[in-house]
Amino acid sequence: MVGLKNEESLVARLREGDEAALGKIIERYTSYVGAIVWNIVRESLSLEDAQELVADVFCALWQHADKARPEALKAYLGSIARHRALNALRRTGRELPLDDDLLAIPVPGPEDDAARRELYAALRRAVEALPEPDRGIFLRHYYLGQNSRVISEALRLNQNTVTSKLRRGRERLRRELEEGGYFID
Repeated sequence: MVGLKNEESLVARLREGDEAALGKIIERYTSYVGAIVWNIVRESLSLEDAQELVADVFCALWQHADKARPEALKAYLGSIARHRALNALRRTGRELPLDDDLLAIPVPGPEDDAARRELYAALRRAVEALPEPDRGIFLRHYYLGQNSRVISEALRLNQNTVTSKLRRGRERLRRELEEGGYFID
């Protein structure tokens, strides 16, 4: 696991325009970013297009280094990767694998960072409380961007079972977050 001190140093150097720091980040996170991109676009774009999206993620990091936080660098890269991959699919006019199935959770604006961290922590606890295989299905879908067909094949479950477990999981998380005082639209 990468230490926070090391991440702080890399992000500080990145913000100063240090290309070697960007190279280290690319070396460290290319597999992670690539997995997210490929899990979303796998059958819709060519390998070359997916590789270009991965490169675009790191270009976006370079251009917006001021937004990167060392404690959330991996999540930031994952977010950029997911958005870039979904936007690429939209441009092709192909069906998005997650559109009908996104978990809508309102996130406070940047002015309320403490509330956002609290919401994320509550969501993380709720997901961790899900029984297996529900937790694994949920993480594969929302974290890795896998669709129900890919998950069903990987876990050797019926695709309808995966879809219903995702639906029930969302309902359970919604209830738990609402009971915890979070308004879920």
